[in-house]
Amino acid sequence: MSPLNLAARLGQDEFLAQALHRRYRHVPAAIQNPDKLITWDDVNTILATHRLEPPRLRLSADGEMLPAHRYTAPVTTRRHTIWQRLHPAELHARLAEGASLVIDAVDELHPPVARAAMELERWLRTGVQANLYASWTAREGFGVHWDDHDVVVTQIDGAKRWKLYGPTRTAPMYKDTNEPEPPPEKPVAELVLRPGDMLYLPRGWWHSVAASEGEHSLHLTFGVQTTTGAQLLSWLADDLRRHDVLREDLPIHTTAAAQAIYLERLRKEVTTALEDPDLIGRYAAMRDGTDLTRLRPSLPHLTCVPAVPNVRVRLTTARSLLEPNQDGMVFRACDNEWEMAKEVMPLLQRLMSAAPAAVSLGELAEVAGISVADAAAVVSELMVGQAITVERKNER
Repeated sequence: MSPLNLAARLGQDEFLAQALHRRYRHVPAAIQNPDKLITWDDVNTILATHRLEPPRLRLSADGEMLPAHRYTAPVTTRRHTIWQRLHPAELHARLAEGASLVIDAVDELHPPVARAAMELERWLRTGVQANLYASWTAREGFGVHWDDHDVVVTQIDGAKRWKLYGPTRTAPMYKDTNEPEPPPEKPVAELVLRPGDMLYLPRGWWHSVAASEGEHSLHLTFGVQTTTGAQLLSWLADDLRRHDVLREDLPIHTTAAAQAIYLERLRKEVTTALEDPDLIGRYAAMRDGTDLTRLRPSLPHLTCVPAVPNVRVRLTTARSLLEPNQDGMVFRACDNEWEMAKEVMPLLQRLMSAAPAAVSLGELAEVAGISVADAAAVVSELMVGQAITVERKNER
């Protein structure tokens, strides 16, 4: 089990069966060395070396976002563009006053967090984005609120108190027909997360968070993209356009009897599609095969990967698919598909099992029983299709 395997620490299959989308789960001391995900030095480096504009980088207090001018200063470049440079002294002052620091999508800025997110993506078969939160006082950054996606929280340093109030509407959505009812006055659970602790919270659960234990707090929240019935039906409507009745104009200007005939034809096609026992599986496979979340260039290699045994490559997605067919197999990843001979299957299986880690061409050639040159040719095809990236060295 890798040190960043959050799935195993949440309970793997037992978690999927008993907790996912149903109830919160608190796992104390789940991660032995949470600083393998990110450290304060990493946070300072990200803040110092990236131009992060609000709301990607923001300070929040009492549910409100602070104006950027309170912790940044404008800089005009020679090309007459203006960017906001972080002002460390002002940043420190605002944080000491009780603001919380937030960096959205920190997985795009720090490889260890990206690998942890990819492991969750492979396990949960959906996209995952990691946000970073840091606080220094008991002042709440966001008040009592709910999220429109499930979250997996990992406490990195310090301590943070979470008050959980439970849901007041089943699976509320970002674009919904009604708002959830207000939360109860008293929480149903109150937890203090300490370094290495994990917390899973389903969407719609009201909660409030504060660094109220007399010490600072640093944690990551992995937000899990939803996969809902509304999304399934939206995809199904597009998929059913192969049938005439879906493409025909609505009979708005005809008789009620003609409209009833049209609706019956439409109902028949939709009902037949919904009766397919593999419908959800096909939809999930489509989402997996078209995932473009973590594309990465392979510079300086533009069209092919050199046939050198110690060159290391990895998949840019954790959600690739491999399906046998009559002539060999079909590999789907990053909105592309490749038909390949069955001899290549061990190579692809090794790439998939290693993801998000990198594997050398020499190892791929050995497991498939082919030459390094042939392994490089296969990998080059995948690189052109954005499914493979070359890593010139091991990242932390």
